[in-house]
Amino acid sequence: MTYSILLFDLDDTLLDFGKKETESLTDLFQHYGYTYSDDVLQHYKSVNKQLWTDYENGSIPLDVVLNTRFSATLSRLGQDVDGLEWENRYRDLLGGGTHILIDGAMEVCQRLSVTHRLFVITNGITRTQINRLQLTGLHDYFEAIFDSQRIGHQKPSTAFFDYVRHHIPGFEREKALVIGDSLHTDIKGGLQSGIDTCWFNRTSQLNPPSIPSTYTISNLSELIGICGSGSGSGDY
Repeated sequence: MTYSILLFDLDDTLLDFGKKETESLTDLFQHYGYTYSDDVLQHYKSVNKQLWTDYENGSIPLDVVLNTRFSATLSRLGQDVDGLEWENRYRDLLGGGTHILIDGAMEVCQRLSVTHRLFVITNGITRTQINRLQLTGLHDYFEAIFDSQRIGHQKPSTAFFDYVRHHIPGFEREKALVIGDSLHTDIKGGLQSGIDTCWFNRTSQLNPPSIPSTYTISNLSELIGICGSGSGSGDY
């Protein structure tokens, strides 16, 4: 199959979100006079993961995730804080400073942008994601950025992917490829929308039979072969 439209997830596909998240959370807690420890991290990750899962399942709006995750985390620790104030500070920290690219991201985007049309599809926040792409130098390789905050729907919903399809001129399903690290948002979303998928499995996870991917890669450089002349299905 020859692809002409590539739909890239952003966090942990092109940008190393984990490292930036840890740095931003540490600075955030220190700013408000709290010690950021492994115990605090586990409380935050537990609260944040559940809220994002509820959001991706369509159970709660994005504002609930953003405005309550810090107040809920600190509440577990016996503290009462302004969740919105903390979120705004965190958003500034997350969107600024230095961002680390996943190995091969710059080279792959540079090369593929010459022969393909590249787009970002993300469940992240509009302002934050645009800032991060600009700061890393990736922004100009993409025709457009589709984010759940502006669309009003999130991956893996078909409504999100329908919006993307209808807002890319000349979009053809059979010539598009979804590329991402999340089976439950990127790969499931592509599967439900009839679009081929490439699972970026850089941490050697097991792929459940319920969410098959057209291709599986462990390094972004493998995309060159798939997008240039790849064919068939299964692991690449």
